[in-house]
Amino acid sequence: AQQGRVREKVYGKQKIYFADQEQLPAASDAELRGLDGEIAALSAKVQALQQSCRQMEAELKDLNSSMTTPEMAREIEELRKDCATYTEKLGRIKSASNHVTPEEKEKVCSEQRLYCKEWRRRKRMATELLEAILEGYPKSKKQFFEEVGIETDEEHNVALPAV
Repeated sequence: AQQGRVREKVYGKQKIYFADQEQLPAASDAELRGLDGEIAALSAKVQALQQSCRQMEAELKDLNSSMTTPEMAREIEELRKDCATYTEKLGRIKSASNHVTPEEKEKVCSEQRLYCKEWRRRKRMATELLEAILEGYPKSKKQFFEEVGIETDEEHNVALPAV
């Protein structure tokens, strides 16, 4: 700083040293425009390289997440085995002689409807009876069910089938 090559500025207790720009040669307007053009060209080149880098990273990510050729061959082999198994199973089902006739199917469906209807009727009757008992019972419904030993459909996650 004493020789004049570096300048000093004092800000309170701090001192800042920086190069003396007056000793540097002054650049002409033509040089400045040339440097600005060079900066713009280099900035465009940097952006193009960054874009290319992003594309290549995306492509690398896609390639890393996809299957390799041996993995693909194993997958194809497994799918072929599955296909053969299902084809064989389909053949057995088609050739089976114990098919259910429409009459038998209708008979089973009508029996199911009858049993579901009876289930609903009996459940309704039991619910009405239990509600009548609980009107005069001093404890809660849950305690009553526990004392008597009643198990509900809801406790066992059982629901009436839709008709």
